[in-house]
Amino acid sequence: MAYGVGIGWRPEISGYVAGLPGLRFAEVVAESVHAHGDLPDGLPALLDRGVAVIPHGVRLSLGGAEPVDPARVTHLATVASRLKAPLVSEHIAFVRAAGIEAGHLLPIPRTHEAIDAVVANVARTTAELPVPLALEPIASLFDWPDDELTEADFLTEILDRTGALLLLDIANVYANARNRGDDPLALLDKLPLDRVAYVHVAGGAEHQGLYHDTHTDAVPEEVLTLVTELCARHRPPALMLERDGDYPPAAELSAELDAIAAAAGYPAITA
Repeated sequence: MAYGVGIGWRPEISGYVAGLPGLRFAEVVAESVHAHGDLPDGLPALLDRGVAVIPHGVRLSLGGAEPVDPARVTHLATVASRLKAPLVSEHIAFVRAAGIEAGHLLPIPRTHEAIDAVVANVARTTAELPVPLALEPIASLFDWPDDELTEADFLTEILDRTGALLLLDIANVYANARNRGDDPLALLDKLPLDRVAYVHVAGGAEHQGLYHDTHTDAVPEEVLTLVTELCARHRPPALMLERDGDYPPAAELSAELDAIAAAAGYPAITA
């Protein structure tokens, strides 16, 4: 099913999101939704009008060497059921080790041993989830020195062994390629694009020679070009604007959503 262009729901822009007439798809941070009690203000109205709301986890630590926390898995599964979500998503990353919380999504080495850890944790997670799981590769400012695989081979093996879908963050593709000096199209041409569940589109900024995926800056033209290139190869069922702070005026948000729609060839959702 094609949902077109959507947006990441955040409390700070809930009124703006509610006013998007063509919206059919949104994403919410899973940890911001309680397993019991009232849903955050604004989400019930979206659900009532038939908007698909996807819970996006940030704390499972699927790439950690330790097994995922069963309570966190149960929370994600419960939120998915409460939202009647068609799928859920999480990151190929780790956020804790030996009981220490990093507070950030951290990259894992592209090794066969790391793949085994991810596969085991995904299996523990999907055993409880009521819907499919999409995995998101993160933006990384560095690569581990003991990497054994290319990013494309690493991701493809994880998807093949888990049966998971791919949440492709096209802004991360741009950031990683720019920081590595690689061609982002080379990665797109090697990924199983038919496995893409949906796509994140976000902005970033350069600082001290490195491009940071900030989610607080406007989407650059280079990322929109990659959206067009991606859709020329295999257009995903949904793409969404990801903003996490420094929210601009409504007119600027609408302009970004319209630019994503134009780049992807989907109808505008703003009017």
